[in-house]
Amino acid sequence: MTPKDKIGYKTEFKKSLDAFASKLKDYVSSDDGGWTIKGFIDVYKNIFTISSDTKIVSKILEIHIFPQILQFAENAGYHIILAEKQNWYPDLTFVQKDNEDVKFALDLKTTFRRNNKTAGFTLGSHGGYFKEREKDKNIQFPYSKYLAHYCLGIIYTRTDLADHFPETDIYQVSEIQEEYETPIKKVGQREVTTVKSLKSITSVIKDFDFFAAEKWKIASDGQGSGNTANIGSIIDIDDLRNENGIFSKLGEEWFDEYWINYGYATMVKDGKPVKITRLRDFLEFKGRQDLWEQIVKRTVK
Repeated sequence: MTPKDKIGYKTEFKKSLDAFASKLKDYVSSDDGGWTIKGFIDVYKNIFTISSDTKIVSKILEIHIFPQILQFAENAGYHIILAEKQNWYPDLTFVQKDNEDVKFALDLKTTFRRNNKTAGFTLGSHGGYFKEREKDKNIQFPYSKYLAHYCLGIIYTRTDLADHFPETDIYQVSEIQEEYETPIKKVGQREVTTVKSLKSITSVIKDFDFFAAEKWKIASDGQGSGNTANIGSIIDIDDLRNENGIFSKLGEEWFDEYWINYGYATMVKDGKPVKITRLRDFLEFKGRQDLWEQIVKRTVK
């Protein structure tokens, strides 16, 4: 496959992915911007509200949009391979039906707004498969076999329910009850609240933003979590949407080289050896201070 072919496949896939991401907000949102998922239901038609715990919300969101992802893949001419194990990368591998050498990695990344301007993700490991790019340990295909590595970002706002709506309340909804059914007053020791419609139940999250981005274009130069070898994203929401990360002007090769060497490359400062964990220091170490001006700075105030 020629470099020109690769660029063509990437351009076409990203264009389709952007168009797909732009439609997902309407799919998951009701008219008021709240999540259309209100809870889970048992055989007695009790609605148990969802905890706002990020792991729970993320998993249910993934299940919610998965049928749409399958349809997107079909329309774009790809089939999907799911990660064989929970900790494998990526979440989804897109393989073109007409040419199986055309593969794209897609991770689903969900998080809540810390305020109106910031959010952040971890973008996968910078060890293991990231460094050993011809091996298939903990990854569906070797890293080098993917033409590009994308994130489907999902940012939402948590609804403030602290004062009037405790997590995991139980509801019965009049509009889904049959006339002959008698409303249940309690489940165990817990009270059941009767409401007129499903829309009366407050959603635990609201105000969604969906965007698609190449991983390297939204990366920061710092780890995303304390003790694990994960690449952190930038945190400004506008920069995330616009793929305006710290490496976005330098290019993917600098992203790769920096993160392959993160915490291992060492330079001497003030007579002492220092492990390199900042992009500015890495460029100095490489003798490329001329590229400092191409480091995209944080825009969050």
